[in-house]
Amino acid sequence: MSVSSSNGVRKAIITDAGFASRYLPITKTLPKAMLPLGNRPIMQFMVEECAEAGIEEIIIVASPEGKPIYEDYFNNNVNRIRKQLASQGKEERYQPVQHVLDSPKIVVIVQDPSLPYGNGSPVASAQKFVEGEEAFLVIYSDDVVFGQPGDAKSLVDLYHQRPEIDGVIMAQQVETDVVDKYGIISFKAGSDNLLDNIIEKPDIGSEPSLLASYGRYLLKPSVFEYLTPNNTGKDDELWTVDAITQIAAVGQVWVEKSKGEWMTTGDPENYFRAHLKYVLDNEPYGQQVDGWLKEFNLD
Repeated sequence: MSVSSSNGVRKAIITDAGFASRYLPITKTLPKAMLPLGNRPIMQFMVEECAEAGIEEIIIVASPEGKPIYEDYFNNNVNRIRKQLASQGKEERYQPVQHVLDSPKIVVIVQDPSLPYGNGSPVASAQKFVEGEEAFLVIYSDDVVFGQPGDAKSLVDLYHQRPEIDGVIMAQQVETDVVDKYGIISFKAGSDNLLDNIIEKPDIGSEPSLLASYGRYLLKPSVFEYLTPNNTGKDDELWTVDAITQIAAVGQVWVEKSKGEWMTTGDPENYFRAHLKYVLDNEPYGQQVDGWLKEFNLD
């Protein structure tokens, strides 16, 4: 799965350290990003996206319960199963496992419990792993991106073109009637590429654009000047977007439109939509779903 690269962006942080309370009881045992899309967990999609971009090392920030699960998934070669399949002449069924094992280097850490609640805390927890890097990626595992190239590659490619910028965030256009559900991008005066601010859930009709921000960022270590326990924002939480907008106030943060399709899996309803779309577009049995729906609707 890994791709060799000599670019200046070698590492990525993927966050999955929350409680996922909307998914209980299943997330009592299983991290949310281990829920499947087809026969692969959400986290594997993130890892493959990073591999496409040439990322060499991935830091997964997990809960204490999730850490051993991720370590097992990405490192356990289930040799017992491999031998059994070989004895049955079904070696090809092991190939998806080998694909997982061929991932870039993966380090799993636990979020620092001393940090405030908020989506910036998993990123801050991984600070020591990316200090000294030229730049690195931050990926929220709630957000899946279907299509090629993946957002990770778009972020790295844009940075290669403009290494002087202080960060890059991905965005996708949304419909007018849902702008109040997302963080909407406001651009600096006279620019349609440089971030000014991210307006969280603006009232419909007051939105500065139709571009929604989500969890795909390229950042530099300077972000940790703002991701500190005393720099909390709304609801006394530590927010990554707050740090990004503070960087934009004194530097240049580029906004890049996704070439794929972003979908959130942050709640059960949206997870089901994303899972269904993946199945319809990619699984051999996807073409049967329409017939199943008609069958279920029989009186």
